[in-house]
Amino acid sequence: MAQGFRTKLKNAQEPFVLAIDIGSTASRGCLYDARGLPIDDTKARFAHSFTTSSDGTSIIDADQIVTECRQILDFAARPKLAGRIAGVAIDTFSANLVGVDERGDAITPCYTYADGRCADQVQELRSTFDEGHIQQRTGTRFHSSYLAPRLTWLRQTDPTLFGRVHRWMALGEYIWLQLLGTTAIGTSAAAWTGLLDRHTGQWDGELLNHCGVQVEQLGEIRDPDQPLDDIHGKASAEWPGLVGARWFPVVPDGLVSNIGAGAPDSRTMAASAATSGAMRVIVNGIPEYIPSGLWAYRVSREKAILGGALNDVGRAVTWMEETLRLKKTTLDEVFTREPSGDTPHVLPYFTGERSTGWAARAQAAITGITFDAQGPELARGVMEGVCQSYARVFDQLAEVSGRPGEIRMSGRAMQAHPTWLAILADMLQLPVLPVTIKRATLHGTALLALDTLAPDVERADPTTGATFEPRAEHGAHYAAAREHFEDLYSKLVEQ
Repeated sequence: MAQGFRTKLKNAQEPFVLAIDIGSTASRGCLYDARGLPIDDTKARFAHSFTTSSDGTSIIDADQIVTECRQILDFAARPKLAGRIAGVAIDTFSANLVGVDERGDAITPCYTYADGRCADQVQELRSTFDEGHIQQRTGTRFHSSYLAPRLTWLRQTDPTLFGRVHRWMALGEYIWLQLLGTTAIGTSAAAWTGLLDRHTGQWDGELLNHCGVQVEQLGEIRDPDQPLDDIHGKASAEWPGLVGARWFPVVPDGLVSNIGAGAPDSRTMAASAATSGAMRVIVNGIPEYIPSGLWAYRVSREKAILGGALNDVGRAVTWMEETLRLKKTTLDEVFTREPSGDTPHVLPYFTGERSTGWAARAQAAITGITFDAQGPELARGVMEGVCQSYARVFDQLAEVSGRPGEIRMSGRAMQAHPTWLAILADMLQLPVLPVTIKRATLHGTALLALDTLAPDVERADPTTGATFEPRAEHGAHYAAAREHFEDLYSKLVEQ
């Protein structure tokens, strides 16, 4: 039997899957049984960090991550488990890039989504292409986190290095190449680069041509149900516990975060609240039209994921804690107060805005401050502004997927201060359910592989907290507050 949301090895149901998650701060791995339960004493974690600098650099050593994955496999893929581990699956932080030579060795660092040195190339692309048309074709607007501006920047600033690259890879592709001797990229990971035609599922030739990249320099694209085999025997020779295992192409963390939180279809939206935040929904089919504030990534021939991202959620909480320094009350007490017309109105763009306006240079603004306003009132205004930002994404998602039955929220900023979910529930007039399992992303990576490895096994439900139900009596207040927020946004942010 399972103990909470986990199981002992002796009680685990086969087949097993080894899931690996490459995040911004660590590489993690864990064995999961066929129900999607983590198996005790199989978790491994290896910390790392991005190398950053004031010019916008954000990189990491790809071979360091390969080493961390080897250590995870050493720990979890024990010889005594031979024949019981049916698959190995991996997710990574999205929109990364590694250049490799003809031998398959990395000759560039891994550029991360946070590397902003291609800001000028974003503007170049916007002046060259019809951005709206590109968004409808690829599902993405031009942004420094995507690869069209990054590849253009590399070609323009270091043409010698650019010319030496034999193939361009996602980090997960590179890891599998080193461990297996063969590789492929998952459809969703390809889509997250901003270079995939979401309708055809093929690389976008027009953008590649602008970047100076040939289609042959990019990886084979595979749907989640098309795993790789250890055709060279390289992995099974090093890890006998993985003999016969299938190796699943890399997927992005945003996709599996939805799946791991229990939002695998349009009946439920998933939201995350870490340093940054996001709201996403998985839909059947490939939507013909995408609202301008969203991104839409092809997941497979049958599904897509739509969403929007917020720069500042946990970061906004940190600002409140460090700047307001509440002494006579706590943030949770502030968030549980009744809504008030005296609450200041806040645009919470401390580090710019992504969805829905994509105003990278937006700044935070606070209005409606009276002499009586103190730290608690400012804190309440900031968190209401964060919820307004989620609501703006929600409105555009609902245009495509319809209104869901509930929102599932996960992430550190939610777990630290879950009381603010009451504000979000009142603002959206929808139930908000906190997902309390740890490592929802890692869990989702395992579940996606198990859809292929053990499709008929019933999955265990992730643990959740008490639902925050919407209070109808607060609906009119927040509807008016949202109108004020939009008016403020149009005056201070929209160009």
